[in-house]
Amino acid sequence: MKIFKNIDPATTVIPFISILLCCLVFLIVPESSTAVLAAIRSFIDNKFGLYYLIMGLGVFLISLYIAFSKYGDIRLGGKDEKPKYSGFTWGAMMFTSGLAADILFYSLCEWVLYANEPRIAELGSVQDWSSTIPLFHWGPIPWSFYATLAACFGFMLHVRGCRKQKYSEACRAILGKHTDGVPGKLIDMLAVFALLAGTATTFSLATPLMSRAICEIFGIADSKWLTIAILAFTCLVYTVSVMRGMKGVKWLAESCMYIFFALLVYVLIFGGEAVYILETGFTAIGNLAQNFIGLATYTDALRESSFPQNWTIFYWAYWMVWCVASPFFMGSISRGRTVRQVVLGAYTFGLSSTFISFIILGNYSLGLEMRGVLDVMGLYARSGDLYGLIITILNTLPLPELVMIILVLSMVAFYATSFDSITLVAANYSYREMKEDGDSSPGMKLFWSILLIMLPIALIFSENSMNNLQTVSIIAALPIAMVIALIIASFLKDAKRYMES
Repeated sequence: MKIFKNIDPATTVIPFISILLCCLVFLIVPESSTAVLAAIRSFIDNKFGLYYLIMGLGVFLISLYIAFSKYGDIRLGGKDEKPKYSGFTWGAMMFTSGLAADILFYSLCEWVLYANEPRIAELGSVQDWSSTIPLFHWGPIPWSFYATLAACFGFMLHVRGCRKQKYSEACRAILGKHTDGVPGKLIDMLAVFALLAGTATTFSLATPLMSRAICEIFGIADSKWLTIAILAFTCLVYTVSVMRGMKGVKWLAESCMYIFFALLVYVLIFGGEAVYILETGFTAIGNLAQNFIGLATYTDALRESSFPQNWTIFYWAYWMVWCVASPFFMGSISRGRTVRQVVLGAYTFGLSSTFISFIILGNYSLGLEMRGVLDVMGLYARSGDLYGLIITILNTLPLPELVMIILVLSMVAFYATSFDSITLVAANYSYREMKEDGDSSPGMKLFWSILLIMLPIALIFSENSMNNLQTVSIIAALPIAMVIALIIASFLKDAKRYMES
C-alpha cells in the first residue's frame, strides 16, 4: 500500500470528479449549461480580451529575452552534459507532443473560416490574407508559450533536480512555503482540471475527419461506433508506446514525422499547384513579418467584426490550456541542452513544421478556389460541413484513397504521440514526490492512458457536452495565464540566483 501513500489526491481524484460532474450537468441540463457557459465566455472575451493579447505578446517577447540573455547559457543538467537525443529525434518529439493533430486538421481548412470575415476585407484580398492569418494564429506567439515554459520546467527538473513534477513546484521561487499549502494545491488542481478538459475535447476536432476518410476509402456508412473504434485504436497505440517508456515515444514520434512529411510532399508534387503553393506561402510569411505587431495588438475596440474575440483570443486561450502538459514533456527531454537551445529549438522545429503544413495543405485548397477548379468557399457556405469539404478537396488529388490513408495514419500517429507525452506527464504529476529514476509506475501510466480516452468516448454521445467542455477549457485559461506568468517570474528569479551562486 506504500505506492498509494505517495499518490496525490489533489492532482488525481479531485480534478477527475470535477470533470465528471461537469459532464453530468451538461447531460442533464444541456440548454441551461450551454447558455451559462456561452455568457461566461462572452464576458471573458469582451472584458478580458486585452489581458489575453498582452499575455500572448508578452510571453513571446520574454521568450526572446530569455534565449538571448545570460539565462540562455544555462545548461539543463551537468555543465558538460551532452544531449540524450539527436537533433531530429528531439525536434520530432518537441513538435508531436503538442497540438500536432490539430495543426494538421486546421492546415486543410482554416483559410476557409476566415475568407468571408470583414477583417480580411479590411486588410486586403482573400488571396493574400486568408493564407496569412493561419500562420499568425499558429505561429510565434502560441509556440512561445511552449518554448518559454519548456525552458522553465527544464530548469526546474534538470538544474534544480526537483522530484515534485507539478505546476506549483515551478512557482516555488516566489510562492516559497505556500507552494506546499493551499495556493500550491489550487494551482495543481487547476492544472489537472485544464489538462483533462483540454484533452477530452481535442479529439472532437479531427476524429470526425478520420471517420469520414475511412468511410470514403471503404465505402461504409459513418457512425458513432466507428468514431469510438478509432479512439480505441488510438488509445491502444499510445498505451503500447507509453508502456515501453521513452523508447516507444521516441519511435512513434520519428515515425509520425516521416508519415506527415510524406503527405506534404505528395500534395506539393502531385497536386499540380506547387508554384502557386510556394509563392502564396512566401507572400504570407512576408505579410506576417511586416504586420506581426499590428496583428498581435489588434483589439477591435468598437467590435465592428469581433475578429480577435472570435479567433485570436480563442487560440491564445486554447494553447495556454495545453501548456499544462506539453512544455513539461519538452523540458523533460531537453536534458543536456541550454536554455537558449530549448527556446530556439521549439521555434525552429515547431514553427517550421507548422508553417510547412499550413503553406502546403492550406494553399493547395486555396489554389483550387482562386483558379476556379473547385468552389471551396461556396461548398462550405452551403453545407457548413468542414469534414465533408476536406474530403471533397482531397478527392481532387491523384489517388485520393492513398492520400486519405496517409492522412488517417498521420492523425492517429499525431494523436498517439501527443497523448504519449500527456500520459507521461500526468502520471508523474500524480505523485507527491517522484522516485529517484524519475519514472512513474506502469500501473499509473495505464491508469492515465485509459482515463484520457474515457471522457472523449463518453462525450461522443452528447455533442453539446463536448462543446461545453471545450468552452470550460477556454475559460480555464484565464487563471492558467496568471500561473504561467508566475512560473516565468519564478524562473527568472531562481535562474538569477543560480547564476550568482
